Formats: sequence, structure tokens, C-alpha cells
Amino acid sequence: MGRRRAQELYRAPFPLYALRVDPSAGLLIAAGGGGAAKTGIKNGVHFLKLELINGCLSASLLHSHDTETRATMNLALAGDILAAGQDAQCQLLRFRAHQQKGNKAEKAGSKDQGPRQRKGAAPAEKKSGADIQAEGVELKVENLQAVQTDFSPDPLQKVVCFSHDDTQLATGGTDGCVRVWKVPSMEKVLEFKAHEGEIEDLALGPDGKLVTVGWDFKAFVWQKDQLVTQLHWQENGPTFSSTPYRYQACRFGQVPDQPGGLRLFTVQIPHKRLRQPPPCYLTAWDSSTFLPLRTRSCGHEVISCLSVSESGTFLGLGTVTGSVAIYIAFSLQGVFLCGCCSCCVPGLLL
Repeated sequence: MGRRRAQELYRAPFPLYALRVDPSAGLLIAAGGGGAAKTGIKNGVHFLKLELINGCLSASLLHSHDTETRATMNLALAGDILAAGQDAQCQLLRFRAHQQKGNKAEKAGSKDQGPRQRKGAAPAEKKSGADIQAEGVELKVENLQAVQTDFSPDPLQKVVCFSHDDTQLATGGTDGCVRVWKVPSMEKVLEFKAHEGEIEDLALGPDGKLVTVGWDFKAFVWQKDQLVTQLHWQENGPTFSSTPYRYQACRFGQVPDQPGGLRLFTVQIPHKRLRQPPPCYLTAWDSSTFLPLRTRSCGHEVISCLSVSESGTFLGLGTVTGSVAIYIAFSLQGVFLCGCCSCCVPGLLL
């Protein structure tokens, strides 16, 4: 796989921690910030309109939502509702976009608000503010509910995920507990200790099963709060030295030739960074038996995130050094590698 530099679509005015795409509305949602420290770096969620213009993808900033002193570290999307992990809290947001009518749209266009990236135009972040609008489009964001989701001495929500039917969401953080909440009331319906130490990632399947991976080197499958099984990727994996590995990410994906079929994917990384780092590994699992189907090396750069395309055909991996790789989900064969940026890839979209 050869490296190549991708075209810059958007440059955030803050450290970028989470990305989501709303394909029905053609929106890219980017979030991050500088946190509570008084560094002058703002915290916010940006909503950008994605369009193809002259064969090139363009991003127009529709709305900049101020999150005050809280940086958004993780996001989940269900319809027009966002679940945003901010410090020890989960904040529910509802966003709605609609076309402006008459003189209002003309007035917005005359002020040249909402920069559109075309042929060398200025990056979208250079003009910001809560009232930014693209041509004839207005987007409004409403704060719905906020609840504390982590209760460790140094609390932090690390991951959030909606259920298959979008009626519940699950959160995990540094206290090792999974908590499940009703949407949009955020009434807690389930809480249990899943890991000794931080939860690194979790994934919800349509049959109510929940997969969690943590800093305790373990990955579990749960049915509500009942342990179903523990994953053992080494059974079909490589033989290697005494270097300890931990699970970094987990995602369910559709099986393209099996309607309703699912496959689980996990990423395993060395627990400690070494001068000569061992490779990271990508594993595909049978979602009924939770036995490993195949494992492949995915390079020596430490993986930071995993994404599965909506069709289940491709996997995307982002690394702490800023590169992105695309793999075929069925065979785990690598097909594309791109050196995108000079820092950690916070989220990956397929």
C-alpha cells in the first residue's frame, strides 16, 4: 500500500477528538476543544454540510455550537440526536437544519456567512460563531439532557454508543462500569462493573449483546449485565514474545452477502510502546460463537480507532501518528494507506 496525501477538507480551530457523519442530511459533525484550561482554545461542535462541487468534496460550516468549558471527547449519532461525552458527563443534543425563506436567506448570503471550500477558498474554521449559516440553510442545536456517566476519582466518559433501535445508549469510562440509559430522558436502566480499570471501547449488537474492551487486557461479551463469554484472539492469532497486548477497539459490521448477518471486529495493540514496536493486529469474529475467524497484522503504527462501513465491506483504521488505512472486511486485506496528518486520528468515517 502506497502512502499519499489526502486533500484537506476541513481544519478545526480546536483539538479534534470526535467525528460523525449524518448521511441522510449530508452533514459532517466534528467536535473537540481545549477543555477547562484557560488557553484561549474554544470548545465546540461544528456542523458542516458536505457537497460534491465540480467532482470535489466540499465542506460548508453551517453551525458552531459552543460547549463552554467542556471539550467533547466522544460522540454517537442517532437520527437528529447527538450523545456527546464531555468530561464525566453525557450531553444529549438535538440538531435540526431547514431551508431559509425569502429575504432572510438572501440576507444571510449577502453577509457571506458560512464559508464554502471551493478551489482554494479559505478553510471553514476561519469564520466561526453560533449563528454561522451556509447559503439558504439554517441549523439550530438544542441541549436536551445531561447526566454524569463516570464516577471514578478522576472521572471521564471514554465511549458512548446507541442501541440498534436508538432507544437506549451505553456509556463507559475510567471507573470500568457500563451504564445504559433511555433516550431521550437519560433515565438509567442498567449499571454493572465490566472491567478492572478503564473501558476503552464498547459495541452494541441488534440482539442486545454488548461487547466491551478494557485496559485490563480483556474483552467480554454481555447480555445485559450477564457475562456471556470472554474473547480470546490468540487462539487464531500469531505467536509472539512476552509483549502484552490489549484490546483497543471493537465494532460490529454487517456481512454483505448475509442479510441480517453480523461480524465483530477488534483491534489489538501492544500495551507498552517500545523502541522497536511489535505489530498491531486486526481480528474478525463470528458473532454467534464469538470465536476468531482470522487475524492479520495491521502494521507497527499504534492504532487509535476503528470504523466499519455501513455496508460492512470495508474497515478503516486510524493511528496515533495520523495515518489512515482501509481494509477489506472479509479478508482483512489492506487496500489503501494515507498519511493524513501529523497527530492522532480522533475518529474515522466510512
